[in-house]
Formats: sequence, structure tokens, C-alpha cells
Amino acid sequence: MKSNLFLEKANELVEGERNRDYGDKVINHTNIAKLWSAYTDTDIDAHDVAIMMALLKIARTKLGKVSEDSYIDMAAYCAIAGEIKSRKT
Repeated sequence: MKSNLFLEKANELVEGERNRDYGDKVINHTNIAKLWSAYTDTDIDAHDVAIMMALLKIARTKLGKVSEDSYIDMAAYCAIAGEIKSRKT
């Protein structure tokens, strides 16, 4: 698959299906950050969550069967991280 198709699919998920399923991505990642912060006794923010989720997907490419979905999800999480940062400024 060409790179633009990975990006298009990631955008479709982030702005479409995932948005309908989970709501606003910044609010969702902020909620996750609060839970992770409480669990780890560490200050984690929404941007950290998106980056760590991308890292999780990267780690999965090292083991087992690698699917196109892993790369689509990586692109989506990186885009979400960028949106979170841009909303902060």
C-alpha cells in the first residue's frame, strides 16, 4: 500500500469511525491520561498518551505478524498527538 493510502485510512478512522465510537480525541486522551497518571503516580498528559500508544504500535511491529492496521494506527496516533499539541498553543 502506498503511504498516502495509510494516511487516508488513518484520517478516515480518526475523523470518522473512532470519533463516533469514542468522541473527541483530545477529551478521550485526556481521560486516559488522568487514569494513567493516577495509576502510575506520574504526571501524564494527553499528548503523552498519544505518543505512548504510537510506541505500543511500534513495539508490536517487532514481534508476531505485522498488519497494515498497525501502521495505520501509528499514523493516527501521531496525528492525534500533533492535534493535541496544536490545541494547547
